[in-house]
Amino acid sequence: MSIKPGVQLDKGHKTGIMRIDIITVLPELLESPLSHSIMKRAQAKELLEVHLHPLREYSSLKHQQVDDYQFGGGAGMVMMLEPIVNCIESLQAKVKYDEIIYMTPDGETLNQRMANQLSMKGNLLILCGHYKGIDQRIRDHFITKEISIGDYVLSGGELGAAVLVDAIGRLLPGVLNDETSALFDSFQDNLLAPPVYTRPVEFRGWKVPDILLSGDHRKIDEWRHQQALDRTKARRPDLL
Repeated sequence: MSIKPGVQLDKGHKTGIMRIDIITVLPELLESPLSHSIMKRAQAKELLEVHLHPLREYSSLKHQQVDDYQFGGGAGMVMMLEPIVNCIESLQAKVKYDEIIYMTPDGETLNQRMANQLSMKGNLLILCGHYKGIDQRIRDHFITKEISIGDYVLSGGELGAAVLVDAIGRLLPGVLNDETSALFDSFQDNLLAPPVYTRPVEFRGWKVPDILLSGDHRKIDEWRHQQALDRTKARRPDLL
């Protein structure tokens, strides 16, 4: 999924396809999760393009160093300014981005509403952080949105970026076989999803609720809504 040097990204980009570029120190961490299942289908259908950009290739230092000690002292290294600026500006010369996103524990927590909004964009650039983070000047002058996937710290932003791309990509029209499936996911209407069942109707005496076998779709919809409401009240009352 890496972009070949010299390719004019904007000219080759097809209208209606979402494009996501990811700047990363460890592209290998992203190759597998973005090459299987729904993300593979989205790209095969030419509804989504994902391109990985190894940050070390934009370092001017002999050993492709991308981190250094922080001014003022303290534990931990900081991702350097120059390689990131080189990479971002190189990409900006070819693509106009709707958002430049930094994956960071102190960003806005990712939720379904945010995924919905981002899925309607055209081009996104994601920067994966490492170490103690990135030089603040990158955040001040380039980043337009900062996103966290939860109140915990990971070794780097790659896994968070994979989560974000998956959450966005599955929402693109035509990606899922059933166009209505994503509309009934948890959090779409601030409710958790209701319980679901499939064959067999009975197993070890455990039966599927009769209402789901009734064929009365109005009553089934009412039952599902009530189940979703009850589950949300019990598990995530904050959503209400």
